[in-house]
Amino acid sequence: MRVLVVDSDRSNGNTLSAQLKRHGYDVEICATGAEALEKHAKFDLVLIDLLLPDIDGLEVCRTVRANSDIPIIAFTDAGMKLDRILCLQAGCDDCMAKPYGFRELLARIDAVLRRSRPVTARSTRAAAIAHGSLCIDPETREVRLNGRLIGLTLKEFDLLHRLASEPHTVHSRASLMAAVWGFPGRHVPGGRASRTIDTHVSAVRSKLGSPDWIITVRGVGFRMGRV
Repeated sequence: MRVLVVDSDRSNGNTLSAQLKRHGYDVEICATGAEALEKHAKFDLVLIDLLLPDIDGLEVCRTVRANSDIPIIAFTDAGMKLDRILCLQAGCDDCMAKPYGFRELLARIDAVLRRSRPVTARSTRAAAIAHGSLCIDPETREVRLNGRLIGLTLKEFDLLHRLASEPHTVHSRASLMAAVWGFPGRHVPGGRASRTIDTHVSAVRSKLGSPDWIITVRGVGFRMGRV
């Protein structure tokens, strides 16, 4: 699980990073909103302090949410009730007042991650899927190509697992939005949703080293390929 900690206070960021690493998280720290916007797509979770030196923290959250479904937990000063409301309106999944307890933060991270995974994706975890030289293990959520571990984000894994579970099926954008992102089954993806799918497909292809792993069926959707 890759976590991006965004905090202009290096001491606070280092402390939080060390605590998260002790609980098994892979953590990177950045100190500015510009860095957060540049790097967030590589992570599974963003923890952001709203007090940033360059870009308003709420604006960072809005921009991230407009381009990604990555879970976001924001931190604000105690007593700033309006900021907490604005955080949720800006697309954050949760907001915590400082100072906060680390155990509570861990509980909130677990809750946010549970909500970010559709029930359909959680309920069918079974045997690993072997697809040529590709192995997808839903129990450990690991993907290996020729034995080499491939680092995928939460949604990238869910997308690849969905396609590989039914490798001969052409999956429509609407069905992928329902299965991976939890949209209603009859939801017709708009422009932003379609870009989200395209971005994740492109990222998976890149990490697997070939565009042939996921085939685009023009006007319909995507299906699993083979390399």
